[in-house]
Amino acid sequence: MILPIIAYGDPLLKKESEEITADYPSLDLLVENMFETMYQAKGVGLAAPQVGLNIRLFIVDGAPFADEEGDEPDPRAVGMETFKKVFINPVIEEESGEVWAFQEGCLSIPKIRENVHRKSEILLSYYDENWAFHEERFSGYAARIIQHEYDHIEGILFTDRLNPLKKKMVQKKLKQIAEGLVSTDYKLKFYKLKR
Repeated sequence: MILPIIAYGDPLLKKESEEITADYPSLDLLVENMFETMYQAKGVGLAAPQVGLNIRLFIVDGAPFADEEGDEPDPRAVGMETFKKVFINPVIEEESGEVWAFQEGCLSIPKIRENVHRKSEILLSYYDENWAFHEERFSGYAARIIQHEYDHIEGILFTDRLNPLKKKMVQKKLKQIAEGLVSTDYKLKFYKLKR
């Protein structure tokens, strides 16, 4: 089932999410619905707060990054075609490597893309959908997608990471999104219109 995506302006997107346990109700169905929602919206990641749940869960599928690379893939995208994962109660244990800029966007903040600087490597501990524990290193685009989604469960949006001038430049667009004055090919849920 395709779920509505929470748009910028909803206070839930600014809250730190809570850990869940293995008996979380209908977790398999939620994960399935989140993947269906993400694919329909043409995203590469989706965090539970974006579908209205304040829990530490996100999903990713980096295949679109690999597909975009064509004949000469960027080394940072190698292996992305098999990068489909579920992350439950993740913790970034370490960030390392060079800092690099990449133009990020977000399904909750449509039609805004800006350069965000992030470190190129992370060490992440997490549980998968079968509640198996992992501690794994990710780099390049995989690390970036994870860092972006991880920010969501920490209550941080990519626009929070922009420099003050860039933040000021996108304020009008952000206000329009919050007021529901944006159109997308997927269903958005606007906080100001809920009341």
